[in-house]
Amino acid sequence: MNPFIPPTDKILSSLLRTWMHLSRRRKLQFWLVLGFMLISAIAEVVSLGSVLPFLGILIAPDRVINHPAVSGVLQSMGFTSADQLVLPLTLLFISVALIAGVIRTSLLWFSTRLSQAIGTDISVEVYRRTLYQPYSVHVGRNSSGMISAITQKINHVVGTLLSILGIISSVVLWVAIMITLIAIDPKVAIITFSGFGFSYGLITWLVRHRLKRNSQQIAQEQTSVVKALQEGLGGIRDVLLDGTQKVYCKIYRQAEHSLRRATANSEFVGGSPRFAMEALGMTLIAVLAYELSRQAGGLVSAVPTLGALALGMQRLLPALQQSYYSWTWIVGSQDSLVDIVELLDQPLPTEKLQSDLSPLCFEDTIRFNNVCFRYSSDGPWVLDGLNLSIKKGASIGIVGRTGSGKSTMLDLLMGLLLPTEGELLVDDQLICDNRIRVWQKTIAHVPQSIYLADSTIAENIAFGVPSEAIDQARVKQAAERAQISDFIEGFSDGYNAFVGERGVRLSGGQRQRLGIARALYKQATVLVFDEATSALDNMTEQSVMKALEELSGDLTVLLVAHRLTTVQACDFIIELEQGRVLAQGTYGQLCETSPSFREMIQSERKRTPGH
Repeated sequence: MNPFIPPTDKILSSLLRTWMHLSRRRKLQFWLVLGFMLISAIAEVVSLGSVLPFLGILIAPDRVINHPAVSGVLQSMGFTSADQLVLPLTLLFISVALIAGVIRTSLLWFSTRLSQAIGTDISVEVYRRTLYQPYSVHVGRNSSGMISAITQKINHVVGTLLSILGIISSVVLWVAIMITLIAIDPKVAIITFSGFGFSYGLITWLVRHRLKRNSQQIAQEQTSVVKALQEGLGGIRDVLLDGTQKVYCKIYRQAEHSLRRATANSEFVGGSPRFAMEALGMTLIAVLAYELSRQAGGLVSAVPTLGALALGMQRLLPALQQSYYSWTWIVGSQDSLVDIVELLDQPLPTEKLQSDLSPLCFEDTIRFNNVCFRYSSDGPWVLDGLNLSIKKGASIGIVGRTGSGKSTMLDLLMGLLLPTEGELLVDDQLICDNRIRVWQKTIAHVPQSIYLADSTIAENIAFGVPSEAIDQARVKQAAERAQISDFIEGFSDGYNAFVGERGVRLSGGQRQRLGIARALYKQATVLVFDEATSALDNMTEQSVMKALEELSGDLTVLLVAHRLTTVQACDFIIELEQGRVLAQGTYGQLCETSPSFREMIQSERKRTPGH
């Protein structure tokens, strides 16, 4: 199959899969709109049919009043002369036209509102399903692509829904208008419809390649635009420092220009036939007027028929153009639609949907039993036969060279990743399936880079909790234990002070303490620090570590550290090498028994002379 020919089955499959994700309410509303389309088509037929008697009574009143089909009806209604019919038929024609206009306007309002409501539902569902995906899925994804899909490509889904409604509405209108025109003059109606239909069919065949290319380019460049924004704004310090604004502006311009050009091409392809078809329509009307004027009765007798045909074509042309434009939109948006449908089809793990789970009661030991892990089936082993036991209430330091598997070990411990081989056991219970969520409810994580929302300090400490549900007493208690309460209370707004985007108004040490306070607010029994102090200076790090040391002994603390002095006060230190435990013991024991540990200490002292 020619790769540029739009795969109709692919579009239909994507639309069907989208339909399956709609709620019962939206499906019902969709059918109601279709019913309203039928009413609109009937109104169009009535307004079109009313043209004949209206023009007839104005131009040839005697022929209307004496017509065998209507003379008896008119006499029974009390109409004896043509003059009596002019005002009623005029008012009837105006009323029918106004009612038809109101129905068309209402249909547009309903269909637009419905498509946008469905767009909201789909966007929220894509976001929800994405958030529930396992950590391993997020690691392998590009965030720019996700943001582009949720914020931009979803608009193509909304446009596609509108286009489908437009096509259905137009087809219903075609049928209604053609039935009416055939009743007026079958030969002229068939010639007219065949001419317009062939013209649009030919155009459709000619532009299919361009639409397919535009669809692919639009889907690709939407991601590129978001990527350019993220990279430029995300690294704004370096951009300002290095003066690389022109570089990022150029990257953004290229992506934005390509996106806009492809969009403009699709819009031109969709809208341009209208003007040629309007010219063709005017030509047909002129030819019809000439032919009808040569028939018996002349132009006067042909005016009602000619007026009805002209009005019919005036209704038919927009319907044909809308169908064609809707088709070009669907084909031009198919790649974006496919991307959204794939995100809608993401599985939802049932165990992660449960919100009323109680935390796992951790009583004794966390144990890695011969755990092996790698990120892909053909990738290298990051952890290889890891055997380790961690007692409740202990503070454990985890050290090792870059690439030794420290962060991966913590991700496995937190249930973010699952062992490729081996087992993670808590109190001899295997952590898998439903137990993952209850185990995670006992854990709080403090990463190297604390994410802070542009909101209040209280909302950042109680991160993820609705503002009206925040326990302020618990927030203050967490801040006191993290030794940051004095700093917070120094603000005039106290805990209601805003931290700025990503905590820009706070120092590194203050952000880390807020991260600790956030972990303590969660009231977890296991605290995990993944190089949380590596970006801090020595004085700030010592202050943060002091706050950790003063936490309750009921907490189990795991601390991955870049500097060995950070873990010096830990109860136990684990040294990893190539995914295995190379040595373990206290700081003093490792200094005596582990040559590689002593080598790391010496290397660190060289980097920080006078330490």
